[in-house]
Amino acid sequence: MLEEKFDKRFGYVAIENGFITRDQLIEALKVQLAEELQGMEHRLIGNILQTKEYMTYSQTDEVLKLMGV
Repeated sequence: MLEEKFDKRFGYVAIENGFITRDQLIEALKVQLAEELQGMEHRLIGNILQTKEYMTYSQTDEVLKLMGV
């Protein structure tokens, strides 16, 4: 069902498909939170994971396709 795709967040889908580990997602979420607390511009988890070289651009695109985005 289409609704189910939107219920799953980027990180969950990336883990589910073996692109990243749970620990890598947690690390990216910590970076995201720290940056926001410092008043920096919001970055998407996929962008942070790419910057840390945990995911490639093609993997990010694949996750977005699986999410229906």
